[in-house]
Amino acid sequence: MPFSITTQQEKIVAEYAGISLLDVFELDVFSYWSLLHDAVVYGNAQTEEGRKWLKNAWRLTQTEPDRQKLHEKYG
Repeated sequence: MPFSITTQQEKIVAEYAGISLLDVFELDVFSYWSLLHDAVVYGNAQTEEGRKWLKNAWRLTQTEPDRQKLHEKYG
């Protein structure tokens, strides 16, 4: 796309929280990031492709092996 959208994340937060775009700019940073996180998770959870993306994103954040599944698969 030849034009960038500079308030895309703020619009996502506003729509998810049911507040105006101007109210988003009044949020403290912790509330803003929490709402953005929840909005992205909620939005992705609405479709099969989004749920697949969320599962993969969760998998990529894991730092410890799933010893139970490894034991089941390899003995």
